Amino acid sequence: MAYTHLGAQEREELSRGLAVGESLREIGRRLGRSHTTLSRERTRNGAENPHAYRALTGQQHAIRSAKVPRRSRTLFTDPWLWAYVTEKLRADWSPEQIAASLRTTYPQEMRKRISPEAIYAALYVLPRGTLKAELLSHLRHRHRRRRKRGLLHDRRGQIPHMVSIHERPAEVAERLIPGHWEGDLLVGRRNQSALGVLVERTTRLTLLAAPKSREATDVRAAFVRAFRSLPPTLRKTLTYDRGKEMAEHERLAAAAGIRVFFCDPQAPYQRGMGENTNGLLRQYFPKGTDFTRVTPRDLRFVMGRLNTRPRKVLDFATPLEVWKKHLRGALLT
Repeated sequence: MAYTHLGAQEREELSRGLAVGESLREIGRRLGRSHTTLSRERTRNGAENPHAYRALTGQQHAIRSAKVPRRSRTLFTDPWLWAYVTEKLRADWSPEQIAASLRTTYPQEMRKRISPEAIYAALYVLPRGTLKAELLSHLRHRHRRRRKRGLLHDRRGQIPHMVSIHERPAEVAERLIPGHWEGDLLVGRRNQSALGVLVERTTRLTLLAAPKSREATDVRAAFVRAFRSLPPTLRKTLTYDRGKEMAEHERLAAAAGIRVFFCDPQAPYQRGMGENTNGLLRQYFPKGTDFTRVTPRDLRFVMGRLNTRPRKVLDFATPLEVWKKHLRGALLT
């Protein structure tokens, strides 16, 4: 049921009830109103003393408040700002990235500023329709509420000769030297297809690999192809979970010239970049995607989108910009 403001007769009933000592809950049950609605009315329109509420005073105050025009949202009153924000949203930039870009690009023009919260608020008050649905579809999190993640038992068996993450070089955690990667497998429709995901920890650059299947042999081959496209100095370590697709990790390490380390069971936080990137990828490949139908052109498009978006953790530079700086240094060594 849609909310409606109290009318004059309801305000009179509220005033009489309070005068004879009735509680707000009792008055609310008689009027078919929530006691919290009556409490707000008593406080908002009760003049100086909300406990001495009078219906006439409340009605006059409500009429005056209704005549005060609401402040228009900046995003709707500035055509240039609206065009800029919607263009970046359609390029899958987050409101925070858009706001930071405006501050960086137009540091002296205060009119070309908007906060991330103002962007979110404006989007959600748009009238229901195609435009609102389109713009909201570009936001990273499409669910209205966060879903709880239950603890799962590790049923994937053991992989021989795993090297623990605790034996990984200390420099990996510092994120100062590029060449340390996190990997994962994004599973597709009916668990029949998959997409390999590699994220570099320092630059946040994302590489996508398309294995023919989820089998360890195919996953290993796809990752080897991806790593061989990089200079040897930028493929130092790979951190992965304990999925069976990494059963051939020793062959992967030998072929790609990289050291492979495994997280503890049920510890996704130990490769947080991979988990975060999976969330970003679901914007383009929602659950139920059949990755056998995803083309190399599709993968290049998505990698381009992810690697050319400014990131807060990089002071709003893009992963590609930071990667190119390190790449030039690697090619000179």
